[in-house]
Amino acid sequence: MTRVLTFILLFSFFNTNSFGQNQTIDASIFSGLKLRNLTPAKTSGRVVDVAIHPTNRSIRFVAVASGGVWKTTNAGTTWTPVFDNEGSYSIGTVEFDMNNPMIVWVGTGENNAQRSVSKGDGIYKSTDGGNTWKNMGLKTSEHIGKIAIHPTNSDIIYVASQGSVWKAGGDRGLYKTIDGGTTWERVLHISEDTGISDVTLDPRNPDILIASAYQRRRHFGILVGGGPEGGAFKSVDGGATWQKLKGGFPQGDLGRIGLARSPQKPDVLYALVAGTEKTKGFYRSEDNGSSWKKMNDYMVIDAQYYMEIFPDPHQFDKLYIVEVLTKVSEDGGKTLTSINHNYVHSDNHEMEFDPNDPNYLLMAGDGGIYESWDQGDNWRFTDNLPITQFYRVGLDNATPFYNVYGGTQDNASLGGPSRTTHRIGIKNSDWYVTQGGDGFQSRIDPTNPNIVYSMSQYAGIVRYDKLSGEKIDIQPQPNAGEPAYQWNWDSPLLISNFDNKTLYLAANKLMKSTDQGSSWQEISGDLSRQIDRNKMEVMGKVWSIDAIFKNVWTSPYGTIVALAESPVKKGLLYVGTDDGLLQVSEDDGNTWRKIEGIAGVPRLAYVSDLFASPHNENTVFAVFNNHKYGDYKPYFYKSDNKGKTWKSISSNLPNDEFGWTIVQDHITENLLFAGTEYGLYFSIDGGNQWMQLKSGIPTIAVRDLEIQKRENDLVAASFGRGFYILDDFSPLREISTTNLTKESLLFPVKDALSYTINNPDGGALGANFFASPNPTFGAVFTYYLKEGITTVEGERQKAEATKIANNQPVDYPDWEAFTIEKREDNPEILFTIKNEQDEMVARVEAPAIKGINRVAWNLRYANNSAIVPSGTYKVSMAKLVNGIWQDLGQSQNFNVKRLENTTFPNTDLMGQEKFRIEVMALNDAINNGDELLRSYINEMETLKKQIKNKISNPVLIEKAEAIRQNLLDLEIQLNGNELITNNMELIAPSIASRVSRVRYSFNSSTSASTMTQKQSFAIALKEYNQWTVRFNNLNKEINELENALSNSGIIIQSGKQYINWKN
Repeated sequence: MTRVLTFILLFSFFNTNSFGQNQTIDASIFSGLKLRNLTPAKTSGRVVDVAIHPTNRSIRFVAVASGGVWKTTNAGTTWTPVFDNEGSYSIGTVEFDMNNPMIVWVGTGENNAQRSVSKGDGIYKSTDGGNTWKNMGLKTSEHIGKIAIHPTNSDIIYVASQGSVWKAGGDRGLYKTIDGGTTWERVLHISEDTGISDVTLDPRNPDILIASAYQRRRHFGILVGGGPEGGAFKSVDGGATWQKLKGGFPQGDLGRIGLARSPQKPDVLYALVAGTEKTKGFYRSEDNGSSWKKMNDYMVIDAQYYMEIFPDPHQFDKLYIVEVLTKVSEDGGKTLTSINHNYVHSDNHEMEFDPNDPNYLLMAGDGGIYESWDQGDNWRFTDNLPITQFYRVGLDNATPFYNVYGGTQDNASLGGPSRTTHRIGIKNSDWYVTQGGDGFQSRIDPTNPNIVYSMSQYAGIVRYDKLSGEKIDIQPQPNAGEPAYQWNWDSPLLISNFDNKTLYLAANKLMKSTDQGSSWQEISGDLSRQIDRNKMEVMGKVWSIDAIFKNVWTSPYGTIVALAESPVKKGLLYVGTDDGLLQVSEDDGNTWRKIEGIAGVPRLAYVSDLFASPHNENTVFAVFNNHKYGDYKPYFYKSDNKGKTWKSISSNLPNDEFGWTIVQDHITENLLFAGTEYGLYFSIDGGNQWMQLKSGIPTIAVRDLEIQKRENDLVAASFGRGFYILDDFSPLREISTTNLTKESLLFPVKDALSYTINNPDGGALGANFFASPNPTFGAVFTYYLKEGITTVEGERQKAEATKIANNQPVDYPDWEAFTIEKREDNPEILFTIKNEQDEMVARVEAPAIKGINRVAWNLRYANNSAIVPSGTYKVSMAKLVNGIWQDLGQSQNFNVKRLENTTFPNTDLMGQEKFRIEVMALNDAINNGDELLRSYINEMETLKKQIKNKISNPVLIEKAEAIRQNLLDLEIQLNGNELITNNMELIAPSIASRVSRVRYSFNSSTSASTMTQKQSFAIALKEYNQWTVRFNNLNKEINELENALSNSGIIIQSGKQYINWKN
């Protein structure tokens, strides 16, 4: 009750000090709040291109459709993301400069224009092997299809820019640079609607080029995959002039065209052409494109998604075509067969070869990377590339750790733990598939985590039984004679806030089930605008049914795509459609109120998210997304009257960063989180100012957000890098103008779970073994410093950097000042933890950095011996600067709670703690005694040498040797006889080994110590008491010897220390 009251008072205080509309905060102060990545690398993700170093095949770059660029220097044993902070995460192609492999080119914007494609921001160049990158231009190209580098002149590069898939114009066409990318010339331009998708150079004469033009456009629910401007073109003068290919090459309306050139005979060209039923197919030329022969009517299932040809460098006319199931031909395309796909993901986009091994194949696609060393008979999967594209996230309330669920692009719906007790973290094997296909919404019964509602595309919903692994289809079906439901690819689903057996699922109509999906009823009519997409203009006209790949693999148009239920008012429902409508029902679907014409929102903007406030039944948030019409603005809106009027809360969000999702904190009304195309943002003032969370998360789309209320965790579904979790975001609730003006703050501390971290997998798993990190174990202290504490050296270097930047001379420091610098300790923030008896149990050091930071106490005593018992603890904050301690007047109480996960729980906590103290006291005494003993042995060795050289009295020589032998006997009694153990023989336990064995169990278990351990400790205690008596008696003899030697002129270290051990 005390904690609840305290929290209410804190909330009231901080709420009254919230930021005003015109006040802004420095977002950098939040850099210490680091997000944690949680990814099932077992699924990998969509890889579109791989570049292998020409002379060191262990070095490879991987272009991820939605997840940046990754590099390996050890052939995939480990991977490093190298493009995380650039302007785009969507990649189309990556190429080594074969003349200088330190130069790497990246074309951004995936070149497969399927429904979830993301745009790029131009072409990048690295001159240091991928360590750093520079954007070289073509920033409005959006989708780069191919990069072709001159084989002998690194300054000449051709870039095939497809251009935007959603709008006309931009940097569209074939571009050429002759100065390494400093300037670009568009050497082939078809129109504002048609770009260049592919280009190939003749290696014998690189001025001979073949390029393919690609006319296409995609909107929500609409696709035109070709047109009259498609075709292929040839230049023999480096792009100065062009001729359209004829001589048997298909004409008329054409779609995407894939090109390739035979590595054995460069005059032989291959083309895969998307066209009409008559013109589509596989074509071959033997005269460098002058004439063509149709070899096959074959066409991939979806030309926007696959159209690449990969000739085998080891066999003429052998080639591969990547698609759902990759095809191979050994006769120049005349016949095609599927390669072996056993245990291999479908939907492939890339093939690579080894010039020195004809049996090697690398194939990459939606499921990541596979390698074969037997020409595809068997494949090895790369299971350590964490690039999963999540559309959605769902959370359960499982204890002690909640689970995270999500739907992925072409890699199923999955679930896995948010944390484990394993040392290595969350492993691939911890994840489990709940539904196949493209995964989408997962909703989990809030009272029973074994009931999971999981979906694939087009509302392929199942009720998954986590306990048994069984699943049953529960998709609603229309009655006899009724038209099919119009399911979106990503259909929304929710469990009612008021009844865990009630579900809502949306197509073009809203469905409701009150029996966990066993039966459904329609509670609305068609809530969309009911626009006929086939009558809408695309690229300036209405296209016929014969248009190339018209609407292939798109969602129906006129569907519900966003759904929310008020957690405050039962029966208050909101839906949003893909054609720009909002609908509100205040009576659980009996009647509906249509909302349209919101000021500032485009008429047909996709409603990507709706969120009903948990604080006020009148408040609802909406996110509109218009990017598929070429409009990249963010549209975040709020209504305080159930949608009757709206105001924009997009405020300072970047103008080209369209939105995906929004959530409101369940405790603090003004704390909002937003997911956009390029990141994760939060606002503490209701949307007046947004700040980006950048620590621990790359440039990536965040498409869905959920809050785990029990843990105060924010979980983000990123589209290409898995999940990201901001563990315990509650400090954000405490931000206020008053608090940020204080010199320091220590935020309330979340209760800490106490358990022993285990290691069930051992440690010999290899560097390729992948696991996501667990949250930091222990009690996490979040603190704020208004200003960082800088050393004298740091201040000097900062001043020198300013002078250097201003071209001013830098003075050499005088030696006195330099000496002060070198003597100075680094400033520290120190956290002291005390128990309920006000006894210090531990101290934690932390950096003195400006802003909000975090540090953790591992719940162990200061000597790191054992985990502290459950109970209430107090942490206080101080700073230590140049040896001066200053209490900062900040403290918090928190609880340590035992995770009840043991079969043999300790029922006598006080008795165990008393035993632990006794063991640690004896352990410390043994260490001190051992240190003294070793120093004495070393001293006697030195004295023995001096006696031999300077003393003639044989009695003293014999006395010294006798003492040395007795000391060695004491060492054996304390630590055991190494002469025996070094010869692989067993010995009886020594005093130290008995105590050490008991002490180790404190680290590995929280169960009560065994009777054997207590008996062994009693033996050690008795033997150590006897040992100290012998040691102190021998100490008297040493003092007598040293007195005699001192009288004989030998310099000795006087004043031997006796062991005063009290049990």
